[in-house]
Amino acid sequence: MGNNAVGLYALTEEHEAIRDAVRDIAEREIAPHAAEVDAESRYPVEAQKALTAAGFHATHIPEAYGGEGADAIATCIVIEEVARVDVSASLIPAVNKLGSMPVILSASHDLKQQVLRPIAAGDAMISYGLSEREAGSDAAAMKTRARRDGDSWVLNGTKAWITNSGVSAWYTVMAVTDPGKGANGISAFAVHRDDPGFAVGPKERKMGIKGSPTCELYFTDCTIPADRIIGEPGTGFKTALRTLDFTRPTIGAQAVGIAQGALDASVAYVKDRTQFGRSISEFQGVQFMLADMDMRIEAARHLVYVAAAAGEQGRPDVTRVSASAKAFASDVAMQVTTDAVQLFGGAGYTQDFPVERMMRDAKITQIYEGTNQVQRMVIARSLLR
Repeated sequence: MGNNAVGLYALTEEHEAIRDAVRDIAEREIAPHAAEVDAESRYPVEAQKALTAAGFHATHIPEAYGGEGADAIATCIVIEEVARVDVSASLIPAVNKLGSMPVILSASHDLKQQVLRPIAAGDAMISYGLSEREAGSDAAAMKTRARRDGDSWVLNGTKAWITNSGVSAWYTVMAVTDPGKGANGISAFAVHRDDPGFAVGPKERKMGIKGSPTCELYFTDCTIPADRIIGEPGTGFKTALRTLDFTRPTIGAQAVGIAQGALDASVAYVKDRTQFGRSISEFQGVQFMLADMDMRIEAARHLVYVAAAAGEQGRPDVTRVSASAKAFASDVAMQVTTDAVQLFGGAGYTQDFPVERMMRDAKITQIYEGTNQVQRMVIARSLLR
């Protein structure tokens, strides 16, 4: 084989350096606040400061717009390492990518400059507005409308479940511009929080990711300049679906990170805990649980990186592999965090240890950016086409 085998299937030295750098920041600046952020349902300001200072808040933005221009695997590694200590904080880089991908994929050069530069600089964040209360999995059934009025677009309606709402300055919003055309009558818009007629609703009270505010967005004759449409009218839904090909792996990365954090905590705990006169790490039942957790995490991690690479390479199967990565990794995260609570026993059910938070945080990864039932539909449709 010789040296040709090196690098056949491996992360680069740069990827490993990014992992080390983010892990260091996560351990020092983010982990110490994670329990308090969860308990108080407060935004992780410490994480935002630390990630922004190091340039890890939106690594995916192209260099042409002042960003780092990092590849998709690098972005997944950043999200994974932050999620390992606090999933709420990992939504800073993840949602910056989700909100800005439609702009990167479809917006005019001028709109890209206007929206992407402040995000790259860390002066603003961006959220993504697709879902509504009655249009979740069936996103094309949305009721929010936008009509052209001279040099403006006027939006009316409500969006739901918007991650980091209130803290974001920019919002990518999908709205119906031609009601007769179904999915082909939906357009995408860049809305700023200072636009007239825009408001953010109260925070949802959630099971997990409590550090990341989730609210409704209200549009009441919300008026924006005409050039803030993202792409041509009627292309918004296509842009939304293309966006998910690039962002579902980031949810997979979140899931892998939480699972890894739970496994690391479990390994440390079982070594330390004694019952029946010996460390519980000596019991084969415990060892097999740890082995299964590790195997599944490793499989999920590689699938996530493959999906991230598929987006970069423009592979034709990107939709299927991204859906697989998101569904598989999030199912793994739920399984691993549940097992972690079990390994901690009664202590795992208390807030004295991080695993109960990890289990609550893991659950959302099976739901958002397309439920895992929807992912399975996407995968099956792709296979049967």
